[in-house]
Amino acid sequence: MTGRRSSIAPRTRSRTAPAPASAPRTISSTASCARLRVVCADSRVASSVRSTASRTASGRRGGVDPLSAKARGVSHIVPAIQRGPTQPIHLRPAVELAERVVLPGDPGRALAIAQAHLGSPRMFNTRRGLWGYTGRTEGGVHVTVQSTGMGGPSAAIVVEELIALGARVLVRAGTCGAIDPALSLGDLVTAGAALATDGTSRALGAGQCVAADAELTSALVEVGGGRAITVASTDLFYEDADGHGETRGAAGAAAVEMEAAAVMQVAARRGVRAGCVLLVSDVLDAGGRRRLDDEALEEGGLALGEVALAALEADAAKRGTTTR
Repeated sequence: MTGRRSSIAPRTRSRTAPAPASAPRTISSTASCARLRVVCADSRVASSVRSTASRTASGRRGGVDPLSAKARGVSHIVPAIQRGPTQPIHLRPAVELAERVVLPGDPGRALAIAQAHLGSPRMFNTRRGLWGYTGRTEGGVHVTVQSTGMGGPSAAIVVEELIALGARVLVRAGTCGAIDPALSLGDLVTAGAALATDGTSRALGAGQCVAADAELTSALVEVGGGRAITVASTDLFYEDADGHGETRGAAGAAAVEMEAAAVMQVAARRGVRAGCVLLVSDVLDAGGRRRLDDEALEEGGLALGEVALAALEADAAKRGTTTR
């Protein structure tokens, strides 16, 4: 059994006006353009936010340029908030943080998920280029989508600060490289556990393997997150001269990625819950690396976001906290 294909329109829950099942939702479509509505939090801002957003978005086929998106109601203008005694060091919250957080690594994916899937999203953070947004799902659940950057060290910093600010339920929504031949490009899979082959989770006291929250894992599988697998979290993306790379230490894992073990270990240490859903963006085999093209990667990112948000909705409903 393979994971769910991201090219198929997500079938996570009924909607008031569902799109045709045969029409994948992409951020470049006419229908989804009507949903691009990140709300301006304030008229005060430094120009560096604009220049950073422009450089990050440039050159992406089908991507969203936050500068040219102004006509669609998109703004990266955030208030200049003074740092107080309890303010985190790296994040600068501009609006309220939700207890439930989706954690893509890529800031551009955080923007796309917020635009496509949240009602009236507002910019939560721009600090260090780690874009974050807070809004409500169509089911009325208050959610923040916050990028973590690449690798365990960055993800651990972001998760620590989010938890200190009040986050209690976390779902990583990222990409992975498949080493199990049963997985194909574009599949969605749920990481039920992560082998701690990275330095960050080990430094945080992880053993050989770190488990995701069982209820979140079940919810992710049920709403379309593919089958539950074990992944290996690693610090390396490219092979070194000796042929060592991201698959080193991955025996027993179906896929490799770079952040899940760190996110899960920080969550375990702080007594909060964490899950993980991944898009197979690469296949790693004897033939080398095969990778999704940019358009498929963007479509898969939206599918990731929809599954993560649907799982958080289901979890909130189960616990009777749908509006927080």
